[in-house]
Amino acid sequence: MASEPLKKRSAVVFPGNQRVLSQLGENIRLARLRRKYTQTMLSERTGLSRLTVRKIEQGDPGVSLGHYVAVLGVLGLAEDLSTVARDDELGRKLQDIDLLS
Repeated sequence: MASEPLKKRSAVVFPGNQRVLSQLGENIRLARLRRKYTQTMLSERTGLSRLTVRKIEQGDPGVSLGHYVAVLGVLGLAEDLSTVARDDELGRKLQDIDLLS
């Protein structure tokens, strides 16, 4: 009995989250254009294909976070990721509620 080839699993991304990814892609595209980099230049500097760079700029959820970081690194923006969830307002409120009860 032959085994079936493994199917690539893709992330389930809800519409609201897809809008966030699309905005991230647009922000990356604008940062590239401000630096006057072409997609080819970004591809060469990251080692990614031009297709992958294009997908990143479109906010494709199938592209690995590592690839997004590689592109952000070339643009000098990788440190921006360290600000994600730094100010966890909801988490702090939940923590405060728990402390008061």
